[in-house]
Amino acid sequence: MKAINNIILGAALSLLATSCGEFLDINENPNNPEAVTPELLLSSGLAGAAFANNNELNRFGSTVISVTAGAAGSPSAYDIYDIDGDDFGNQWRFELYGGSLIAFEDMIAAADELGAPAYSGIGKIMQAYNFALATDTWGDVPYSEALGGLENTQPALDSQEDIYKGTDQIQSLFDLVREGIDDLAGESTLMPGQDDIVYDGDLDKWRRAGYTLMLKMANTISYREPALATTIINEVLQANDYIMSNEDDLNVRFGTSQGSYAPIHEWTNVSTFAGDLIISTRFVNLLNSKNDPRLPIFVTAPTGSYVTIDNGFAGQRPLPQTSWSRFNTYVTGGGAGPVRLLTNFQRAFILAESVVRLGIAGDANEYYQEGIRASMSLAGLSSAQIDAYFAANADEVTLSGNAEEDLEKIITQKYIAWTGNGVEQWTDWRRTGYPTLAPHQNAGGIDPNQRPLRAQYVSQEVNRNPNFPNNVFPNVPVWWNE
Repeated sequence: MKAINNIILGAALSLLATSCGEFLDINENPNNPEAVTPELLLSSGLAGAAFANNNELNRFGSTVISVTAGAAGSPSAYDIYDIDGDDFGNQWRFELYGGSLIAFEDMIAAADELGAPAYSGIGKIMQAYNFALATDTWGDVPYSEALGGLENTQPALDSQEDIYKGTDQIQSLFDLVREGIDDLAGESTLMPGQDDIVYDGDLDKWRRAGYTLMLKMANTISYREPALATTIINEVLQANDYIMSNEDDLNVRFGTSQGSYAPIHEWTNVSTFAGDLIISTRFVNLLNSKNDPRLPIFVTAPTGSYVTIDNGFAGQRPLPQTSWSRFNTYVTGGGAGPVRLLTNFQRAFILAESVVRLGIAGDANEYYQEGIRASMSLAGLSSAQIDAYFAANADEVTLSGNAEEDLEKIITQKYIAWTGNGVEQWTDWRRTGYPTLAPHQNAGGIDPNQRPLRAQYVSQEVNRNPNFPNNVFPNVPVWWNE
């Protein structure tokens, strides 16, 4: 992996800007596969996928899940569970459907014409990632008809169940990933290199990422479809070709100069939105209660102490703003990120949960400790520091054998490890109810007693496409959470 250079970033984001410059139908194709090469589309698609995860959906997720607190702007509404159809329009229309998804669709088409399955394989894996992000966020979404161009500007919505499981007419997300993995093994007339801003053209790592994505998606639906999830997890374990080290993480890196920053650095430190978020008191208290050495790595303390507010707090914000605790460089990378999409610690925690809940063969405690160690190592702690923490906090790093207690430990540590990725934290909380989180102060919205369980459909899509319902609100669970 390497930092994205300014030339590639500028080219990639110029394609995204093409789709952001005006309000387009989600199916209009802002790119031209006959004029734009797979190399450029790969950079564009990967940068777009990182934006979709790391930008406004991340601000929302990290706030409703009590990592950050809303100090102003949209996060102050998220903090009291107040979201509606006017939120996340850019994420829907420009970062996902009019951005990354269409870039990968065009890349796959161009790669097929050129006999370059190395590119189509990556494209299919990343399309599955993005479609999973979309359906996990909104529920039923355009999928089988989503990228039909001007031939269908009012696509039907496929049910989340059909998107994940497939039908005779609809390819499942799992089959889309399997197809991508198979493509990676084919002879290719073109091979990715510097245009691959994740793995620098290493297809072995892309294959591991594909199998790890299958683990993630099986984990997501495992409460609703335990038998199917178990089958898929065992399939991945049998292949024995998934992310097994931090060096294999699927990370998208950005630049360290103005105009090329990762979204989370931009809205944490640079833009006019920097005053919208402050770290939640609850998050700092959680890590302090566990003597967690990652706290000062994850969170800044400009005054020498953590300056935070409680979620939903309606009083005077601390002054000056320069005293606020924010995400530290572990998360922002001084601009570069990285944006972490699939990780080694994630894989370990998924397998620990799978042993506890689904009866998958393996040692849950070993996987659990592997996840903690992987996260701490990723944060920059030495082996000696990690060993010292384990020795001093044996109860925290050891499962008890009680299934529910162990699940809470696993998901809480996974929540801590995912600091900086509010989307993943929100999804795990919706699935499991962990970590245990107290209601936010002054909560309102559709249901003041319920954290949002989905995003509301974008008003512009409801107004222009009769296939969208206008009565699905944030307190309604998605299919895998029903």
